[in-house]
Amino acid sequence: MRRVISSLILLLLAVPSLAADHTLEGRVIKVIDGDTITILDSKKRQHRIRLAGIDAPEKKQPFGNASRKQLGDLVGGKNVRVDFDKFDHFRRIVGKVWVFPPDCPTCGKTLDVGLMQIKSGMAWWFRRYAHEQSREDRARYEFAEREAKTEKIGLWRDVNPLPPWSFRHSNSNYIRGEATPIIGTCGWQYRSCLVSCISKDNFLINDKRINHS
Repeated sequence: MRRVISSLILLLLAVPSLAADHTLEGRVIKVIDGDTITILDSKKRQHRIRLAGIDAPEKKQPFGNASRKQLGDLVGGKNVRVDFDKFDHFRRIVGKVWVFPPDCPTCGKTLDVGLMQIKSGMAWWFRRYAHEQSREDRARYEFAEREAKTEKIGLWRDVNPLPPWSFRHSNSNYIRGEATPIIGTCGWQYRSCLVSCISKDNFLINDKRINHS
């Protein structure tokens, strides 16, 4: 049985990323910080969303609360669309979040929330994951950060702002262990694989049923 479980874990790690056209819609019911929200979908299920392509100041950093407030002003209580293709090791959906522009409520969900956080000087472009973005998004996010830095907008008013990834690295309180896979648990998600419990001994992986008994 142990060998079968080990084989399943290896298979999960080898499963290709989900198609980039996965979409989730819902209302934002909580803003955790400057790059993380919780939404409630039409079936009353909650989903934790990590905005792709950005990294906002942690709550105990300068501009941490300001970044959270800015994100709340953009999406708090509003309906959003999330385009995603992965989950992180905290089991959050990592995706591009879209909302109605405040000055054009009839334009559809066309405002890129992550990009707006960068333009407002409330987040860094997360270069570490630039390879997961389209060429167009990489160019937009990089340009937005450069402009915010040049104009000294938001966090760039500080002489030498500390990136959140460096802050987390130097503060053990912000370092959390990676999620451990638990075989047989419904709704377990790992990396870019979506794993849904079908029965006690079966999983649906990218629409394929796998039995690990």
